[in-house]
Amino acid sequence: MDTLLDLLNSRPLVNGEEQDALRDPAQGRRWAREHGGEGSLAELALLRETRDILRDVVRGECPPTALSPLLEGVHQVPEITSGGLGWMVRTPPHARLAVEVVLAWAATEKQLPGRLRPCANEECRLFLIDRSRANRARWCSMAVCGNREKARRHYERTR
Repeated sequence: MDTLLDLLNSRPLVNGEEQDALRDPAQGRRWAREHGGEGSLAELALLRETRDILRDVVRGECPPTALSPLLEGVHQVPEITSGGLGWMVRTPPHARLAVEVVLAWAATEKQLPGRLRPCANEECRLFLIDRSRANRARWCSMAVCGNREKARRHYERTR
């Protein structure tokens, strides 16, 4: 789940300017390797595509079927180990990390339906996974976005 959220949040706005952790090849390679990838240019291109499609799916701007092309040629193979039965994902090496992110999204939707969402701050591009009991988290960060929104509403009320 952490890699899923890290990928979705790899293109934030900082002081109104977009910062893309995957745009620069050196920075993108570092990001991919830190998340268990190989860092190839083909992997970075697929990660950017995956991020953009997932962003639109999570925001409800396109259906989950838009992820289907990312899973073409992917197979799950049963594997019996001393710990029991497990499933191994077989995919081309450059696609493994992107496929793992899509599978993490599917698992999140199944285990925590509706809890992966964009930040409620319209000036923010980040996403959050709401782990609260009441399912009422709205901001990626209470200290940043939540505080700004509350301050904005207070200013409007007192004006």
